[in-house]
Amino acid sequence: MNINVFEQFNKDWALVTAGDIDSFNTMTISWGTLGTIWNKDVCIVFVKPCRYTHEFMEKNDYFTVSFFEEEYKETLGLLGRISGRDYDKTKEANLSPIAYDKAVGFKEAKTTLVLKKIYSQNLDKINMPEDVVNKYYLSEEEHTMYIGEVVEIIEKH
Repeated sequence: MNINVFEQFNKDWALVTAGDIDSFNTMTISWGTLGTIWNKDVCIVFVKPCRYTHEFMEKNDYFTVSFFEEEYKETLGLLGRISGRDYDKTKEANLSPIAYDKAVGFKEAKTTLVLKKIYSQNLDKINMPEDVVNKYYLSEEEHTMYIGEVVEIIEKH
């Protein structure tokens, strides 16, 4: 992958998707990282328990992180604002879901990481700086961190 890992999530955003082609949910994320742990290439994402996607992340062993071209930024904004509990938001966003072996991605994505969940843990505000707690966690629960081992990288040609 030829990306700037420091800008990919924060500036360009991505979709995290969990479930199978018959029952999945996706959401826009702007927090994440790519790296290595336990001699495995990994992607780490963060999902709040109040988000519908959290249910799918908890129930499934695999998930995807999909990156898109700049022209999809408005679409990603929409997918971050509306809940899959209430709408078929991928249809509303004109995205085409694709079934991979154990996960779901999107035809329009420029790069999709298929990830096997190898670790998850709720963040604990006791271990966070006070300014972070005040900015992100005064009225909602802490994010759950999911570490996924990269099992496949799918690039649109």
